[in-house]
Amino acid sequence: MADFGGSELDAFRAEAREWLEANYPASLRDDPEAGQRMMMGGLKPTGDALVWKQRVAEKGWGCPTWPKKYGAGGLNQLEARVLGQEMDRVGAYNPMVGMGLSMFGPTLLEYGTEAQKERHIPKIVRGEIRWCQGYSEPGAGSDLASLATKCEDAGDHWKINGQKIWTSGAQYADWCFCLVRTDTTKKHEGISFVLIDMHQPGVETRPIKLIAGSSPFCETFFTDAKAAKDDMVGPLNGGWTVGKRLLQHERSGQGGSRMMGAGAMSVSDAARKYVGVDDKGRIADTDLRSRIAAHAINAKAHALTIVRAFEEAKGNSSPSATTSVMKNSGTWIGQERSELLLEIMGSQGLGWQGESFDKDEIDTVRAWLSGKATTIFGGSQEVQSNIVSKRILGLPDTTQSS
Repeated sequence: MADFGGSELDAFRAEAREWLEANYPASLRDDPEAGQRMMMGGLKPTGDALVWKQRVAEKGWGCPTWPKKYGAGGLNQLEARVLGQEMDRVGAYNPMVGMGLSMFGPTLLEYGTEAQKERHIPKIVRGEIRWCQGYSEPGAGSDLASLATKCEDAGDHWKINGQKIWTSGAQYADWCFCLVRTDTTKKHEGISFVLIDMHQPGVETRPIKLIAGSSPFCETFFTDAKAAKDDMVGPLNGGWTVGKRLLQHERSGQGGSRMMGAGAMSVSDAARKYVGVDDKGRIADTDLRSRIAAHAINAKAHALTIVRAFEEAKGNSSPSATTSVMKNSGTWIGQERSELLLEIMGSQGLGWQGESFDKDEIDTVRAWLSGKATTIFGGSQEVQSNIVSKRILGLPDTTQSS
């Protein structure tokens, strides 16, 4: 990565700020969660949201650090960080949110053939295609390498039979990146990484309704589904290595503000509203006040650690085992935040629907319920702790984890 001086980076900041001011629609500035809702709800952008997506696609800034030859931004890490800061400043979201951007694309850039990159990367950059992840199975969750979905050589194509579960957004996806078994005589060394077109007769998805009321996850069934021979990423039976790298990319995005439960109402603002303040303007409940302060300190420490990890990783474009630390930390902080908010709201933190509860109260309850999954999906907190003990602390290896 280039060693940018202050003046050069300042010039890029000015460029990014000017472009965002000119191109980010004013109507979207009060809705920073719009991108996440569209991803999880399968919604297609319309109106100003569509205009924003088209402008970002033309600029290539939805995938800022990917190579320009695929239509992406071609920025270095420092420029991308500045761009993110300037987007946060105006409340802009990345309209290319999704697994193609955060998980599959970076993995394909590292392991894919040039033909595979040319076929898929530009469509991710332009937000023209949705991806889902075919990893977990009913009998293979934390022990992912026990997966049984079978992939057989059918001459001119691969034939896939089996079931996946918790496939987020499968009902909306165009393609699935999938771990399959190509050798039944070996465990880790018998797994391959294939790309499956979701728009074919041999694919069925069934949404799973969650306790929070939404259905981002699905059961996915493959019955003689087909994948082209050149839709295998990496070597035959070499999918475990590719799949593990993708999980690192996934976890690198699970330690940020979304997993920490960022929202419109802060914990301290909620306490002032529902608990009240004393004659000095402090939160009236002293025990609650100390716990809110501790939570704020933990959240700030997490945010600063992300910055430190970024600085220490300069020149290394691939995520490391540090992502497991940040995944656990971010999700724990997010769950703590939700618990505090419900406690603070009291009986108003029990709302599901109805005129007795406002939007913030209902959203808080549903976020608390959906947030229970964050320490499970993407690798449970126990799996992450095993990775930390083995790869960071150097403790004896007693189990194989993803």
